[in-house]
Amino acid sequence: MARKKIALIGGGQIGGVLAQLCALRELGDVVLFDIVQNMPMGKTLDIAEASRVDGFDVELKGANEYADIKGSDVVIVTAGLPRKPGMSRDDLLATNAKIMTQVAEGIKQYAPNAFVIVISNPLDAMVTLCQRITGFPSKRVMGMAGVLDSARFSSFIAWELGVSVKDVNAMVLGGHGDTMVPIKRFANVNGIPVYELLKKKYKGDMTKVEEVMTAMVERTKGAGGEVVKLLGNGSAFYSPASSAIAMVEAILRDQKRLLPVCALLNGEYGVKGFYVGVPVVLGAEGIEQIIEMDLDAEETKLLKISCDAVEELVGAMDKVLAPA
Repeated sequence: MARKKIALIGGGQIGGVLAQLCALRELGDVVLFDIVQNMPMGKTLDIAEASRVDGFDVELKGANEYADIKGSDVVIVTAGLPRKPGMSRDDLLATNAKIMTQVAEGIKQYAPNAFVIVISNPLDAMVTLCQRITGFPSKRVMGMAGVLDSARFSSFIAWELGVSVKDVNAMVLGGHGDTMVPIKRFANVNGIPVYELLKKKYKGDMTKVEEVMTAMVERTKGAGGEVVKLLGNGSAFYSPASSAIAMVEAILRDQKRLLPVCALLNGEYGVKGFYVGVPVVLGAEGIEQIIEMDLDAEETKLLKISCDAVEELVGAMDKVLAPA
């Protein structure tokens, strides 16, 4: 049986880790594309030369031409520039929208049957643009954000409670930004509500419990910025790559995973026509089902604020892309 083909658009930090993880998990043959001459060839050669040590059998190839992604089963897009000092949101949108336009056209031409996972920021706008240009069914075009944000929330909970992160279940919905919505009410450790465990830890002091939970929620919202600040130059790359790989694996191995994914909504959660982070069932058909959680009044309000921010972001993108 022929191996699956995975194309990675963008050979930076995330792209390099994606290539390595695809190889280590033997998810398929890998093409790493970047416009920088020879750089993706160097990265893939380096990873390939570790195949004997790490024990994997896949083909890794670097590319500077979109034609090399021909026939890909999955395309992961990381291409784009990070926001720099003095750059406005519109500046970032304009720059990355131009890059995404080229990328999406390349995918449409050479990988018309692929599933597409977008990581590029600003995420909610970039995945919207990618789907518009490719014209692919929305179940095949999605954004990676919720898996990462939920993993971060789960990690903070595990560290606070002193338990294994493997047993923590937490969900973050909404846009990928300051308005994201960690659903603290449903967070649990193997079915035991986090609130209950915090209450035991702090001996029923609900003021302290709420203080700690609020701190974890706020840290989740600012987690990406925290990494940027500590690195000093650059942004998170390992955790975003790992999160995207979880999505790829769910699709290629038809795992039917219930994961928070940036998906195009068509009335779910009262939203129509916008990409928003929500729980979905991810399998061989891509987004096979969108799950509507029974949110309370506060959660519904926060999600609406987040969706409004996504609508504003997409509106700003449309404005900068409009002909002069």
